[in-house]
Amino acid sequence: MTSDQLSAAAGIVLSLACSYVPGLRDWFAGQDSDRKRLLMLVALLVVTFGSFGLTCAGVLGGTAVQCSQKSAIDLFWAFVAALIANQAAFLISPKVAEK
Repeated sequence: MTSDQLSAAAGIVLSLACSYVPGLRDWFAGQDSDRKRLLMLVALLVVTFGSFGLTCAGVLGGTAVQCSQKSAIDLFWAFVAALIANQAAFLISPKVAEK
């Protein structure tokens, strides 16, 4: 599995969690559509920059992400894949009926 595929899978999991996990689903459903998209973008950015920053700072082992310009570019494309998969999963996943 490539890093882009793994990132896309993480984006899908995040989207499905916000659609189906009780409590989180109810809170997320109460947000307007622009805020939902922004929240997903911010969550994915936090993970992307967090993994790169913590690796460069020496906090993480560095096996998943290398601290280099090439890795930063690869991480950007992995982020794009995650964002696309996240938004697509949200649009096509069945919605839970309101109680």
